[in-house]
Amino acid sequence: MGEVLQGKQVLLGVTGGIAAYKAADLASRLVQAGAEVDVILTDCAQRFITPLTFEAIIHRNAYTSLWASRTREPQHISLAERVDLTVVAPATANLLAKMAHGLADDLLSCTLLATRSPVLLAPAMNDNMYTHPATEANLRLLEERGINFVGPEEGRLASGKVGKGRMSGPEDILAAAEALLQ
Repeated sequence: MGEVLQGKQVLLGVTGGIAAYKAADLASRLVQAGAEVDVILTDCAQRFITPLTFEAIIHRNAYTSLWASRTREPQHISLAERVDLTVVAPATANLLAKMAHGLADDLLSCTLLATRSPVLLAPAMNDNMYTHPATEANLRLLEERGINFVGPEEGRLASGKVGKGRMSGPEDILAAAEALLQ
């Protein structure tokens, strides 16, 4: 399994949940596995972790805005067209709802709408949010459209309570990413 990611272009989307800190470890593991990683952080993600953290790990610029294009091409299209795999970790209830309903109001959601690569989502949220009928319907719809998931797991949540909604560990997300590319 160790060489599956070698030379692959992986886009890592990071959304605004407390589990965003685990995305830095995931980015590091992807790079160590030989992937070329681009990172998009949503505005809310940047409240938990900075672009600089990812830039130090991936040795590339992290993307944070639909409006801060570094090239003449639209960023969301160029990012979407060059990736072999798109991973979002953590994938919040907000992101799941945007994807399920085709909403595209930031760089990550626009890129997800434009990508044709396999997409792997690692949901992370409070258990009440995860089991809400709206979230459950969004998950079913995304699964019907061919979106792949890893987790969430049962465990201690940010609220201090134990329930299902904890993001899978970076090692499990990496294994799921490798399985998708085999």
